[in-house]
Amino acid sequence: MRLPSGYGRDLIAGTVLTTLLVPQGMAYAELAGLPAITGLYTSILCLLAYAVVGPSKVLVLGPDSSLGPMIAAVILPMVVAGDDPGRAVALASMLALMTGVLLTVASVAKLGFVADLLSRPTQLGYINGLALTILIGQLPKLFGFSVDADGLFAETAGFVRGVADGETVPAALAIGAAGLLLILLLRRYAPKIPGILVVVVASILAVSVFDLADRGVQVVGTLPRGLPPFTLPSAGWDDLGLLAAGALGITLVSVTDTISTASTFAARSGQEVRGNREMLGIGSANLAVAFFQGFPVSTSGSRTAVAAQAGARSQLTGVAGAALIALMLVLAPGLLRNLPQPILAAVVIAASLSLADAAGARRLWRQRRVEFSLAVAAFLGVALLGVLPGIAVAVGFSVLNVFRRTWWPYWTVLGRPAGVNGYHDMTSYPEAEQIPGIVIFRFDAPLIFANARTFREEVRALARAEPKPRFIVVAAEPITDVDTTAADMLEDLDAELNAAGISLVFAELKTPVRQKIDRYKLTRSIDPAHFFPTVEDAASALRGGGPTRVGPPPG
Repeated sequence: MRLPSGYGRDLIAGTVLTTLLVPQGMAYAELAGLPAITGLYTSILCLLAYAVVGPSKVLVLGPDSSLGPMIAAVILPMVVAGDDPGRAVALASMLALMTGVLLTVASVAKLGFVADLLSRPTQLGYINGLALTILIGQLPKLFGFSVDADGLFAETAGFVRGVADGETVPAALAIGAAGLLLILLLRRYAPKIPGILVVVVASILAVSVFDLADRGVQVVGTLPRGLPPFTLPSAGWDDLGLLAAGALGITLVSVTDTISTASTFAARSGQEVRGNREMLGIGSANLAVAFFQGFPVSTSGSRTAVAAQAGARSQLTGVAGAALIALMLVLAPGLLRNLPQPILAAVVIAASLSLADAAGARRLWRQRRVEFSLAVAAFLGVALLGVLPGIAVAVGFSVLNVFRRTWWPYWTVLGRPAGVNGYHDMTSYPEAEQIPGIVIFRFDAPLIFANARTFREEVRALARAEPKPRFIVVAAEPITDVDTTAADMLEDLDAELNAAGISLVFAELKTPVRQKIDRYKLTRSIDPAHFFPTVEDAASALRGGGPTRVGPPPG
């Protein structure tokens, strides 16, 4: 049977993609504190679910390096030492179920804007902190030993102590470091060569030829044969609180990553990103994996790029990848039994290095120091407090930054520069002409409770200047809102200025804002003749000592 035109390329792309899905799925499962096989189960189900529900033709979902530490931070504290790994799997499945429900509800409620809760600077700081956390956490595995510690500093100290005590397995370090170096070199100088596949195949051969397992190198071993059974997620009532908190953080990161990745690839193909449909797609994928021993998933930029480069045109690519993984588990579960654990660590470390964005941090330092400080704060939140608290810190600083800009907005006095039409910021044009007796004041923010006092104090300062103005004209075009607190402030301020022989005047109020002014009945105290459609009209009317024309505000 001949496939329809274009489908052959999708099948080829799916085959290429599988070479990345298998080792990354296993590596990211262990990063999350779960058996490697769960990464393959998760990859199969999420690819199939997204192919049915997801809107994008090329996005690839799966276990993700940025979610792994978050999953581990949630489930590992609830797993008692010596517990069967089944409890960790059950908790991870419940976490996926909660994440899927949250994403689905957010999609139905059209809450795609939640991705905006992580601003670019705080997202940058969080990701850099996450990359460092992943790197430090995988170093012991790369060196052939393990560390029983929690937190960046404890893990760092444990790693240094292990190296100093001679716990390093030379063969493990040799194969792990060589694999990491080869992945990075191929990524840098030969990106079309599947570096991870080359390293996986070479390391399996090395283990077999040189009997590295007998020299202390731990290997994956034979995987369980067959497909994952249908399993209901379960957790105790005492665990639900922490699981819910973790699901919220994972949901936020998943949405942010997915919309960001979708936007990048949609721009290349001329498609439109549908944020709410994307949330439904990844929500459905998480719900699917939850019932087959899986854990939370998100979009993968690296795997999507591989699929696109291989010629993927539809979600048949993901279906082909899922089918090939399933065939491997059914027909050849021992195919990867000699895959060294240090190679899985190398795969994760390579992913963490690709997550880090030092260049972006340097750019923020050059462009805007305040936002660089936000990135540093988010970085320290992850490094010092942990992955989940780090998310809360990042979101908190993003929200505080928005509030700061509204609380202390930019304001300026306007003048008319020689040879330039209109009135402009006197900071940029210090020689601009000012009309005697008139100060034109621009306030670049909605006028609300948070900045009403700032507005009042700045206007009072202008009123105290010498020579004393007769009119203070508010160039109100940037003022997109006036709330009731600000309305009360304006009424009191107008009365205060009138007592000092100064009139408060407004120009360029937007129609919705002027309607609010009328609804608040401010025109009972502020002269209706002191509202002008433009700054030019206000200046012309007031230059002679009073208004000559009043028109409707611009829309």
